[in-house]
Amino acid sequence: MAADKMDISQSSVMDNEDEKLVEFIGEVDGDEYQFAVQYAVLEALSGDAPDGDAVEQFNRFEDTVAEAGLVALARNSDQATIVISENDLE
Repeated sequence: MAADKMDISQSSVMDNEDEKLVEFIGEVDGDEYQFAVQYAVLEALSGDAPDGDAVEQFNRFEDTVAEAGLVALARNSDQATIVISENDLE
């Protein structure tokens, strides 16, 4: 059965501008996973490319990112960092 909720650790949210990712730790069913959401996802959600405000965009769309994270986790939970892409948006 797929998980239906992710809790994002706000203290772990970090902008990785070099890789064009926002990285964070999410807890799903009592287990912690390292996630990274691509800037392209934030751009798809907001209509604007992150320009020094990726964490702000991430926070604005946190619920949608968490849902996409569950899709990415179900797809591949064995990665050290689970990357959320536009394909994970529902």
